[in-house]
Amino acid sequence: MSVKKMLLMSGSKYRNTEYLVHCIPWISRFLADYRGKTLAFVPYAGISRSYEQYEQAVKQALQALEMNILSIHQAQDPSDIIEQADAIAIGGGNTFCLLNQLYRHNLLEPIRAKVNSGTPYFGWSAGANVAGASIMTTNDMPIVYPPSFEALNLFPAQINPHFISGKIQGHNGESREERLNEFLLVNPKAVVYALPEGTALHIRDHTATVLGFDDILRFNGKMDMETIAVNSTFNYE
Repeated sequence: MSVKKMLLMSGSKYRNTEYLVHCIPWISRFLADYRGKTLAFVPYAGISRSYEQYEQAVKQALQALEMNILSIHQAQDPSDIIEQADAIAIGGGNTFCLLNQLYRHNLLEPIRAKVNSGTPYFGWSAGANVAGASIMTTNDMPIVYPPSFEALNLFPAQINPHFISGKIQGHNGESREERLNEFLLVNPKAVVYALPEGTALHIRDHTATVLGFDDILRFNGKMDMETIAVNSTFNYE
C-alpha cells in the first residue's frame, strides 16, 4: 500500500536566512532516498521573475540534494514531466496564479494521483497552500481568477502560511485571526492550520509532525484554537 509523503513549509525564508536555507535540513531528510533522481518543479506561482529565473534560483538553492531538477514549464505538455518525476516540488508566490495555471494545464489530477501513489511532494508558501482543500485561506491578492478555489486536497484541511498573530501598532486592518474567523464563520465545518514563519508539516500517510522553530495553531468551529507544539505528531484524518 502506498504511503503519502509530503513536506508543507510556511515559506522560503526565516528571519534573515537566505532563500530556502532554513528548509534544506528538512528537505534533505525528506528526500534522503532520492539522490540522483528526478524532481519536477512547478514555477507557476512566480510573478516578479520569469519561470526560467525561478527554475535557476531553485536549482541553486537545492543543489545539495543532488537531484535532476526539471521545471515543468520547459515541456510542451507539463504533465509529461510530472508523470516521469520521482518527486514533486511547488514553489511560493501568488497562489491564485499558481492554481489558475494548474487548472489551465490540467495538472491537478496528475499531481494528486502521483502523490497518492507515494511520490514525495514538498512545497512552500503557495506550494503549501495548494496542497490543502482550497486556497481560500491564502494571504495573496486574487490578481487572476482560477476556475475554482478547490485545490489538490492532498491535505484535507486549510493551510494559512506566513501566519502572524495580532496587529502591528497603528494598523487598522483585520488581524490574521480576524480574517480566519471570517472564513470559519462562512465555512464552519472547515479546519485551518496556521503555520508561522519557520515552521512546516511533515506528513506521512494520515499523520503530521510539526517541524521548525515555533508551534503551529489549529482553528476550527467558532474560532476554537489549539496550539500544536513543535516536534509533536498528530492525526489529521
